[in-house]
Amino acid sequence: MKLPHYSLLFLSVLGTSLQAENEYENAPINYSASAPHDAVQALEKAQEQGKVKLDRTDDWAVLHSLLKQFHIPEASQVMVFSKTSKQNNLISPATPRVVYFGDNAYVGYCLGGAIEVSVIDPRLGPIFYTADPAVGKAEPIRFTRDQNCMSCHGGPFSPDVPGVLVRSVTPSPDGHPLTSQGSKVVDTTTPFEDRWGGWYVTGKHGTLVHKGNVTAEENGDKVTFDTAPGQNVTKLDKFFDTSPYPRKTSDIVALMVLEHQTSMQNILTKANQTAMRAMHMQKSLQKELGEPVLDEPVNTARRMIDHSAQDVVDALLFKDEAALPEGGIEGSSGFQEQFEKNAPHTADGRSLKDLQLLNRLFKHRCSYMIYSLTFANLVPQLKTRVYKGLWDALQGRDPQQRYAYLSASERRNIIRILVETLPGAPAEWKQAVAAK
Repeated sequence: MKLPHYSLLFLSVLGTSLQAENEYENAPINYSASAPHDAVQALEKAQEQGKVKLDRTDDWAVLHSLLKQFHIPEASQVMVFSKTSKQNNLISPATPRVVYFGDNAYVGYCLGGAIEVSVIDPRLGPIFYTADPAVGKAEPIRFTRDQNCMSCHGGPFSPDVPGVLVRSVTPSPDGHPLTSQGSKVVDTTTPFEDRWGGWYVTGKHGTLVHKGNVTAEENGDKVTFDTAPGQNVTKLDKFFDTSPYPRKTSDIVALMVLEHQTSMQNILTKANQTAMRAMHMQKSLQKELGEPVLDEPVNTARRMIDHSAQDVVDALLFKDEAALPEGGIEGSSGFQEQFEKNAPHTADGRSLKDLQLLNRLFKHRCSYMIYSLTFANLVPQLKTRVYKGLWDALQGRDPQQRYAYLSASERRNIIRILVETLPGAPAEWKQAVAAK
């Protein structure tokens, strides 16, 4: 079928634009040139106004104060020892970097180093900062927006957008990744056995083997990677001196939640920025051609946004989720309690943060990231299509059986949770549930 003139012109301009390096640096995103509106900016302002004073006793005190400000549970701590950060000189199997996360913020720290912070701007996606915890105690903690982070967090390891990510590598004894073995950016679909290379992992997981807690030896073309000592570990002191660390764990459940959350965040960021670009280009071309400027996507813009909406719905509903080991996984109660506590609950106590941990991560397979800042601020043309796709899937209107893995009872429970807890849920959802 022959494409109309408008579609051909749109494709031509779009193709040229998408070939540009770091497309998110161009209009309408203008990532680096745009002033962010995020939790770091709010904290800096609160410090200047004297409304917030961080504990400056030592580096750990500063770190824990920041976790509180960003609503990050301390029990979310995980540890990474691979040299895959900008502070590689401070990271090793003997001195791992600690990482903490909440729904919209991430904090990392290396012993004696800077504190790394990533917070979510509702339009731009993750914004990356560093802060020196050792600055004079009379001074507020200052945050520097660190564009150097984009070499990984906006380049080959993220989906062409500013991204937060968890990588699994094959680490050498000093923590450097063995480049000959490649690496994986881990998401919800990554098989269990490919996870956590270069990370410490505490928790039980039966007989299925992962890559955590151990290093590899490379001799010529031969790589020796004995994963056996790293399995079902509950204490890390046999691997390194844990005494400098207030918490001694790198919880397996926290790791899996982090992997889901980062991949879901990136899909939302990519979908939103794709939709923003599509509408920007459509309106620019309509102006250029002297056509009516429409708010509704048409032709190529519509196809781009429809495709992005499908990606979001697939991710929200855990399509192709990797199976857990037989018998499930078991982590520390501390993380699970803190993680589930801040979730929106239905009148009968259900939430999208209810963990299952036997054969899948969550009891109700609709991501809690539907409450995130990025989802709340999806452009209307995209959000409308995500809502429709999600509702059709949960109503069982799925002729291709794309979501056949969701039972009727699970779909009903998800609908009930969304109707009762999701701000801005479509009115027709509530009407449909009330009518039953």
